[in-house]
This record gives sequence, structure tokens and C-alpha cells, in this order.
Amino acid sequence: MARRYFGTDGIRGKANNGTLTADLALRVGMAAGLMFRRGDHRHRVLIGKDTRLSGYMIEQAMTAGFLSVGLDVFLVGPMPTPAVAMLTRSMRCDLGVMISASHNPYDDNGIKLFGPDGYKLSDEVECEIEVLLDSDMKKRLAKSADLGRATRIEGVQARYVEFAKRTLPRNLELNGLRIVVDTANGAAYKVAGDALWELGAEVIRIGDEPNGFNINRDCGSTEPDALCHKVREMRADIGIALDGDADRVIIVDEKGHTVDGDQLMAVIAESWQHDGRLARPGIVATVMSNLGLERYLKGIGLGLERTAVGDRYVLECMREHGYNLGGEQSGHIILADHATTGDGLLAALQLLDVVVRSGKRVSEICHKFDPLPQILKNVRYTNGNPLESGLVATAIEDAKARLGNAGRLVIRPSGTEPVIRVMAEGDDRDLVEAVVDEVIDALSKVALAA
Repeated sequence: MARRYFGTDGIRGKANNGTLTADLALRVGMAAGLMFRRGDHRHRVLIGKDTRLSGYMIEQAMTAGFLSVGLDVFLVGPMPTPAVAMLTRSMRCDLGVMISASHNPYDDNGIKLFGPDGYKLSDEVECEIEVLLDSDMKKRLAKSADLGRATRIEGVQARYVEFAKRTLPRNLELNGLRIVVDTANGAAYKVAGDALWELGAEVIRIGDEPNGFNINRDCGSTEPDALCHKVREMRADIGIALDGDADRVIIVDEKGHTVDGDQLMAVIAESWQHDGRLARPGIVATVMSNLGLERYLKGIGLGLERTAVGDRYVLECMREHGYNLGGEQSGHIILADHATTGDGLLAALQLLDVVVRSGKRVSEICHKFDPLPQILKNVRYTNGNPLESGLVATAIEDAKARLGNAGRLVIRPSGTEPVIRVMAEGDDRDLVEAVVDEVIDALSKVALAA
């Protein structure tokens, strides 16, 4: 069935001025609470958030919704998405909630839901919640004596820091390493730097002064220029940039050059292969990962299984086929031995493990392959579906024929906004750029005519 509220990563929209209102948040709390009332035990839900101003409103509205259907609520404040997933599982909660719009600007927000196992909900469960959202839930409200209680709990930041540290070998220390960490004025503004410092590193923090409005603004994994500059200024060994909810990471080497998720996956895959830690001889990535990664992995005897864009689809494939490493070019890295979702800090720690054990510089370690030329352009539309146009279909077929076996073409609608993304890659940059422009031109004509 078509979904009205949930996209590829939960519910997302403009806060209080569009999709995501207090009323919707209240109803999501009620509907999700009713879905996960299973059994006679006292049910409870854990709610975390990032640092957006609207997080207060959504947190309180969702809390009211959960309480009204008889669930107890634990409020943990600003915490990374992977920490919320971990705490949901370790504290035996029936449901976990992360209030965040990830790498988006402050005026957006979102709701991500986790089941008691710490995994994001399936499409089927989200559809069931949507049915409840549009129904009359008044008759299913808890009786006065059965209302839930809300408790704000302290100390969970330290719990996550210890969890992150335990993903490394017991005797590994980061003594002597100078690390700049940019937490995007977001959810990890306390815990990421604390974990690195407790492991022995000299830590320089930027993007760690959230004010409700500056999350992801000129900082973090989507805007790493400030981190690149700071790494060069401080002559640091490495820079680590997280996004607003800390489920993705971009690395900056000691020269001030960025390292994307594809290179990071190659590093971890080779390290885990050497240590016998790969559950299967390969990893999972999306259709957006560079062909250079696929060729590199093949050269060391590893495969690459591709999925649709979205870390949830990567994780579904990993679980279905038994992989324990996967991720996205954008920096979502999923380490299934440790986490149930992407975790930027844990991925960075795995790289630091390789740095310490090898004694090499980050620039040496993180250049596993030369990426093939890759062009990505977007077309925004207002009505209809331009991909259904015959003109667009013809342009796509012509582009694929021109690329042949020397490249790839990926066309996909965004799951969070009315945008169609066109990506091509191949050995010949001029050809890649030409085919992307042809498809973009056809899409633009149809979008303007709609």
C-alpha cells in the first residue's frame, strides 16, 4: 500500500510548519504504543533526540501519546541514533524513538522507531502504524489508573561511551594521536569526544556547541570544510565528522583531505578479512557506492552486494544473507557484530584500530582505490511522476546503451523530498557527464510541463 507518513527513514518533514506537527507526533505515540502493547507486562519506551529546537515539542507530544495508551516513557535527551537503538535493546524496552532529521537543517525534524530488538521497524509494521494513525483511537486509550509514567534518566551517555570503547580490543589505546572531532552541533556533541579522550587521544572538539538552530550548519559530515581546515591548522593525525544524529561519518586525513564511506568500508573489510572477522567473504553497499570499491574488493577476494539507497535496505540484506559489514558512500557504516544501525563513532574507532596497529598515516591507509568519475545531479518536480514519461524512458535507455559495460547509470526518486536523482559513473568522465546531462534534460522538460 502507498504510505502517507513514513518514508525511507521514518517520518520526516518541516517541524510545526508542515508534515511534522505536535498533533501528528501525539498520534504517532498513541499508534506506535498500541502496536507494541504485547503481553501483560508493564510496557516502556525510550525516547532520544538530537539538538533541534523542535525536539522539545515533538518529545513532549510523543510522550503524551505513549502515556495515554499506558506505556511508561524513559527520556534520555540528546543521544546518537545508534545509542538509542542500543539502549532500547539493553534496557529491555518495547520500543525506541529517535527524534531527528539526521543531516537536514534545524527546521526539519523526524521520527525514527526501533523495535525491542534495536532494529528499525519493517515496512509492514510501519504500514500497520499508518492504518492506526488515521483511525479513531479514543476507544483504545488506557483507563485513568493505567496511564503511563514519564521519567528522565541520567547516566546513559556514559553507558554508550563504555559500549563504544568495548568494540575495540581491550589493550588498544589511542595515546599519541591528535584527533579533531566535529559533532555537527548534534546528538553526539558530548559522547564522541568523551569516548576518544577516554581511549587516550588528544581531542580537539568543534561543532560541539548546539543552540537549537546550528545543527549541521557549516559543520559535520555534510559540510566538512571547517574540519579539514582545523585538521591542517592543528596538524592533527585525523579528523572525524559525524552528522546531526551521528549515524554517519566522514573522515579527514592528516593532509586535510576527506575520506568517504566507500574508502572506509574498504579499509574495514580488508582489516576484518585479515583478522578472520568477516561473516561472509564480502560486504553490502548501495547502488550509489563507487564501482572502484567493487573492483577493489574483487581484487582481494571479496564480493559486493548492492541494495537500494538507504541504510535500512543495507541492513535488511545483511541480515537476510548473513553479512556483518555494510554501508553507504555517504558514511552510514553498519557493523552488525556491534550495532543494529549505522554508527559513525564505531566506524571511526575501527579505522583508528587499523591506524594504531599499522603505525601508518591515515592518508596511506584510506586510499585503497581511485574512485571512478561519478556524476550526481538532481531534478526537482512538483506534480506527477516524471519517470513515467516516454521521453524520460527513452533518454534512460539511450544513456545505458552509451555507457555499455564501461559504467553504471542509477536513477532514483528521493525517499524524503520530491526530487529525482541521476547518477552515472564510468572510466570516461566526459561520457559520464554527457549521459547524465541527457537524462537530466529530459526529466527537466517533463517536470516543467507538469
